[in-house]
Amino acid sequence: MSQLAMREMSDTITFTMAENLNQTQIQAFAAQLRQLKSELELASETTELDRAPVALDQQSVGRLSRMDAMQMQAMAQAQQRNREIDLRRVIGALGRIEDDEFGYCNDCGELIALKRLEVDPAASQCIKCAT
Repeated sequence: MSQLAMREMSDTITFTMAENLNQTQIQAFAAQLRQLKSELELASETTELDRAPVALDQQSVGRLSRMDAMQMQAMAQAQQRNREIDLRRVIGALGRIEDDEFGYCNDCGELIALKRLEVDPAASQCIKCAT
């Protein structure tokens, strides 16, 4: 076996052992995910009026003002779609915590790196499967 292969195997073993999550870490991720879920739901509620249809009456609002309002509405709708995607990811991560599957890649079953979970606790794939 080559020295490079032995080093890669050693790195993999060390990486796997170091990345095993304990209950305290999982509980901390669960609290972070619940907080994120609340923030996403609140943002969705507070921007509901921004996503409402723009009135067609050009007498009360000028043409340029209406175009600006339509652009703002489109941006608010896009932000809402992104929030909904994030919310589904957060709910999925909370479900994985309940099912004792949190921290494992949905595709290959390998552990997700702790650093990756710290950046994105809703991550459902290891970096290898995500790319």
